[in-house]
Amino acid sequence: MTLSTKQKPITILGSTGSIGTQTLDIVTHHPDKFRVVGLAAGRNITLLAEQIRKFQPEIVATSHEDKLPELQNAIADLPNPPKILVGGAVGVAEVARYGDAETVVTGIVGCAGLLPTIAAIEAGKDIALANKETLIAGGPVILPLVAKHGVKLLPADSEHSAIFQCLQGVPEDGLRRIILTASGGAFRDLPAEQLATVTVQDALKHPNWSMGQKITIDSATLMNKGLEVIEAHYLFGLDYEAIDIVIHPQSIIHSLIEVQDTSMLAQLGWPDMRLPLLYALSWPERIYTDWEPLDLVKAGNLTFREPDRAKYPCMELAYAAGKAGGLMPAVLNAANEQAVALFLAEKIDFLGIPRIIAQVCDRFSQENNLNPSLEDILECDRWAREAVLETEKKLSYSIVP
Repeated sequence: MTLSTKQKPITILGSTGSIGTQTLDIVTHHPDKFRVVGLAAGRNITLLAEQIRKFQPEIVATSHEDKLPELQNAIADLPNPPKILVGGAVGVAEVARYGDAETVVTGIVGCAGLLPTIAAIEAGKDIALANKETLIAGGPVILPLVAKHGVKLLPADSEHSAIFQCLQGVPEDGLRRIILTASGGAFRDLPAEQLATVTVQDALKHPNWSMGQKITIDSATLMNKGLEVIEAHYLFGLDYEAIDIVIHPQSIIHSLIEVQDTSMLAQLGWPDMRLPLLYALSWPERIYTDWEPLDLVKAGNLTFREPDRAKYPCMELAYAAGKAGGLMPAVLNAANEQAVALFLAEKIDFLGIPRIIAQVCDRFSQENNLNPSLEDILECDRWAREAVLETEKKLSYSIVP
């Protein structure tokens, strides 16, 4: 289908979150290019109702059944209201597989996006992957399904989109190394010895990007970059030894690749999540936008430094889990999600995040299960979350009396 002559039908999972709202901003800028078929959201019913009025989807899901009356009342006057589903992941999965949507944007945070993504793939939908946890936890299941159903898995986060863009035109065996750039997060200029006293609000002050709470905390711990290393391994097939991380405070170069002759290719742009989202929705086309172009003089100096491994233990935990393979990345991911939730609830301190993750990963016995099923992944996800809560109860460094 040519985007210039026909609207591309899309569905958005996590429509009221950061990814979802920025995707809908793209639709607003390009109503002739895209049409919204389905929306799935959480508890922000006021915003979801506004989105329904503006984009007129055919089907909608809210993952919280108690919010259904509020949503129904908010759109009661619409002459053609959408079909509304509830039921948590079941309702979201039904939206994911529904209708003639060609691409499903997976903007749900965390492993909650796994089952809806599988539903979309099995329905023959292309995936604009903004939920890295789905591939990290479910890579052994997701990649075979993508091949079986012949769908496209297009990265929609900035780093993997940058790699994907740089690979256009590179021969299949031309890739030698991947360099993921990291802003360094909220504490990149803070001495490591001061991390023990930082607050939740401190950690949520990202210097460059506007993102949701969970991913902003992941950026502060650099777990976000560690998870991206695992995702890059699954997406692009390189060994972990060929995937590096470099701190780039300006967030202008979104990632780089090195090809076999040592030439390096990079993708540059202002820190704007709409750019990778637009490319995932429109690939292989390039759609004109009126957004501010990158001005290299205005951007100024671009600097780089090696990440401090002592300051960012989560990065090493991610590399270790990725190299272990099998179910270990799923354990790491679930443990991180639960530990970050505890930190956001002020039940542990910032340094408690890597401590708990390390303890849970150390407890996990993989038993050589390197080709896990979906049931295996879901079970170890459940186990890891419970293990985090058990570990937290035993720790004496909780910041809440």
